[in-house]
Amino acid sequence: MKLVRFNQPTANFLNADFNKLFNQLDTMFPSKSFNNVSYNNIPAVNVKESENGFQIEVAAPGLKKEDFKLSLHENRLTISAKQEENSEEKTEKYTRQEFNYTSFQRTFTLPKNVDGDKIEATYADGILHVGLPKKEELKPAVKEIAVA
Repeated sequence: MKLVRFNQPTANFLNADFNKLFNQLDTMFPSKSFNNVSYNNIPAVNVKESENGFQIEVAAPGLKKEDFKLSLHENRLTISAKQEENSEEKTEKYTRQEFNYTSFQRTFTLPKNVDGDKIEATYADGILHVGLPKKEELKPAVKEIAVA
């Protein structure tokens, strides 16, 4: 019996269908009303956990660190970016332009063990790194148990 691997989750499957639909609309109606519609304008995110905290990595090439805004309200971290559009005239005419993030927003519900006062963010090489350290008292402690 052969097994066929299918790794595309439902959400990605629907996004592919919507992208096909809008691609067809772009060719049928070459107006600006459909050209800017994309369901892929939210950057990809990696979230890692270590013993000392969490690390969020946001892939957002082409932006500057001044374009980002991070805010923490209760236990919800919101990462947003807005790129100021230049009013200079472009000489190239794109039929489709997908890698142009003008703005996005992502919100993460943080675990209770994150120390909100010590969150740090850096932006380098097109990746926004957000460090979320764990609270000192909630870090797992190693306890030695003597064998009698």
